[in-house]
Amino acid sequence: MRPYPTPALLVLLVLLAVSACAPGSAERASVPTPPATPTGTPVTPPPPRTGDPTAGLVRAVAAHDLAGVQAVLPHGTDLEVRDGDGRTPLLLATRAGDTEIALALLEAGADPDARDVIEDSAFLYAGAEGLTEILAATIAHGADVASTNRFGGTALIPASEHAHLDNVALLIEAGVPVDHVNDLGWTALLEAVVLGDGGPDHVEVVRRLLAAGADPTIRDRDGVAPRDLAAAAGQVEVVAELDRAR
Repeated sequence: MRPYPTPALLVLLVLLAVSACAPGSAERASVPTPPATPTGTPVTPPPPRTGDPTAGLVRAVAAHDLAGVQAVLPHGTDLEVRDGDGRTPLLLATRAGDTEIALALLEAGADPDARDVIEDSAFLYAGAEGLTEILAATIAHGADVASTNRFGGTALIPASEHAHLDNVALLIEAGVPVDHVNDLGWTALLEAVVLGDGGPDHVEVVRRLLAAGADPTIRDRDGVAPRDLAAAAGQVEVVAELDRAR
């Protein structure tokens, strides 16, 4: 003869039946559990993408948020979006000196030659402002090393003016024309003399330009040679370098 269920078993069966009929029980039962790692720790799925990834990129660059930039880059961001001054995220990061963000954007395919309304590009700005790591990365990612700024000058000319020695060396090595003449009638050598202070760094710039083949006989618009300009400014060591190159 089959035994009757105990009172405790009857109570358990009733509770199970009520739970099965409760509202939302089917929905709860249908929610999959997160997958587990080999150690048994549940893996939390990534949050769903929300909002415009390009807007997120612009916000992250403005906030100097490298992690935020890296988070949105894989999701169809427009790397060449412009602000009101025509600046791309790469140019904004470069102007802010955000090396890591600039490098991340270049690796993602940002254009190193994209220009803003004043004809600056990441390559030209980095060259002029001594941002050597960004400059090197723009060159590595195909920047036009012969491109010119709003003054008609190559990146080598302002780099020489400001005596950014590492940039001068890098730009010469990259093949920037050393005797290019800008709209003011100056070569890199002339600008290093006219706007330089004749100190050790500017002397080294002159030395490097001459070693790269810069022509010391190219005169300014008034017909004055670099040596005469240096002598008039009391740049004794620059004069000595120029005399050795004759």
